[in-house]
This record gives sequence, C-alpha cells and structure tokens, in this order.
Amino acid sequence: MTHRRDDVPVEGGLVAEVAQMTEAELAQHEAEVAEAVAPDREIQVEVGETLLELRDVTLRFGGLTALDSVSFGIRRGEILGLIGPNGAGKTTCFNAMTGVYRPSGGQVLLEDRPLGKASRHKITRLGIARTFQNIRLFGEMTALENVVVGADARNRTSVVGALLRLPRHHREERTAVERAMALLEFVGIADRAADKAKNLPYGYQRRLEIARALATEPKLLCLDEPAAGFNPAEKEELMELIRKIRSDGYTVLLIEHDMRLVMGVTDRIVVLEFGKKIAEGLPAEIRENPAVIAAYLGVPEDDAA
Repeated sequence: MTHRRDDVPVEGGLVAEVAQMTEAELAQHEAEVAEAVAPDREIQVEVGETLLELRDVTLRFGGLTALDSVSFGIRRGEILGLIGPNGAGKTTCFNAMTGVYRPSGGQVLLEDRPLGKASRHKITRLGIARTFQNIRLFGEMTALENVVVGADARNRTSVVGALLRLPRHHREERTAVERAMALLEFVGIADRAADKAKNLPYGYQRRLEIARALATEPKLLCLDEPAAGFNPAEKEELMELIRKIRSDGYTVLLIEHDMRLVMGVTDRIVVLEFGKKIAEGLPAEIRENPAVIAAYLGVPEDDAA
C-alpha cells in the first residue's frame, strides 16, 4: 500500500501547534496520541508476571554452540537489558526469540505458550516486535508509509477484500494511516512524515524503525543496539524515548553496548558470555559483579573481584 506525498496529513503546522499548547492542553494531546497509537491494546504499566521466558534455550550451528542452555524471563512492564562482550550471543538470542532461528533445544514461551516452530510473521502477530542492528527501512517509501507497513500486520482484510476495495479495507487503511501519524509524533518525527526514509537523518531513521515496530502493537518490543552511532546528546534523547515507551504500557528488551545507557534506563540486566548466561540482577548488582567485570575486561574473575 502506498500513499502520495500530498495525502500525508501534516502541513508544517503540527510541531508549532504543539509548541504553543499549555501544560494541560499538552497532557490532553499526549493522551489522545497514546490512544491513537494503540486503541485496542491492554495497557500494562506496572511490573508484573512473566511475559516471555527462555527455558534452557540452546542453539547450535554445526559444531558451534551459539547459545548454551540460556534461561531468563522478561516481566510485563519492565525494561530488561541484555548485555555481553562482542560475540556473547545477544543478537542470536533475539533471533531465537523472534523466529529467525529455531532453537536446537529448550523453549521460548510467550505468556506460557511455547512459540515452537511459529513463523516470524506469526510471532509478530502474537506480540513480539524488534528493531535491527543495521537499520532495515524501505528507503524509497516515506516515513509514514514505513509505519503503515508495520500497522498492516494487524489488519484482517483478505487479499480479495483489498483488491475489491471493500469497506473493511477502507476502514483499516484509514485507521492505519491515523495510527502511523500518531506513532511518528510519539517518537518525535511527525514533521518528517512525508520524507523518504533514505533522506532522514540517521537518528530519525532509528526512531522511525522503532515507530514501525510499535505499529504492530507488540506486547514485547526488542531493541537491538538502538544507540549505535549516536552522540551523547542523541543517547540521552533515546533514553527518554525508551522510558516514554515503557510508561505507555510496553515491555522492552534492550541489547546495547553503551553501559551508561543500559545502567541508566533498565530495571534488570541479563549478561551473556560465549553463549552462556553468567549473571542476572539489578543494574547496581551487575555493575559490581566480578564475573561481568572479568568478561568485559578480559581478566581472571579473581583479579576482577
């Protein structure tokens, strides 16, 4: 589905309009944006029961064991950090959770339901969305169109219904565009809705990829090194966006190399090294953990202690 540039419901006045709002008007506006972003999603803000769980997940590629009996859970409403040195298996773990790879052993469960051999598309519909280390946008499509593609994951219209342009298709198409615009505003780039993705600044492309993932209405949002290539100011803005996403009721799993960002935004942290989990705990506990220090500094654990 494509939309002409003159179809985009922004005319330069949106940002100025928001800037002139009073505090009360801004709060009301943000509430309306949140409602438009995901009107049917059950909001879960407080940390609660386990949403997703890895139970002894093992992944082998020939004679190489990329993940070795990895187990941890992600609680609804939290920001969980997944860290480790290069080659620790972090992205491989993401790929096992999102259907890119199928575990050689163990299980991935979403709300106590094993994902088994579910396809990537089905896993997205079940409620797991992700971004990528290397940005994967549709460069020739506008920012708005990229987010609408994500919203299409929730559409119910059949191929025949879309071809015949039945009323349900029109309703879903209109709703998708409205939600996509709300999401672009949510991540702070609504004024660039009509620009092609390839023409956006790097930081905006990162935000656009997050908006597209949110358009699928995920129960769990997985961010794979979203701060890669950012300067310190951009990292601060990203931290605020991640907190805002959690405050709006999402659960977040974060892979990130920047320890200051991880320590500043996560509720708990899981640490991998050579495909094994070596630590799990609160940021303050992980910061002082000898095994974690040894893994990052490359020194014996006794010396790190």
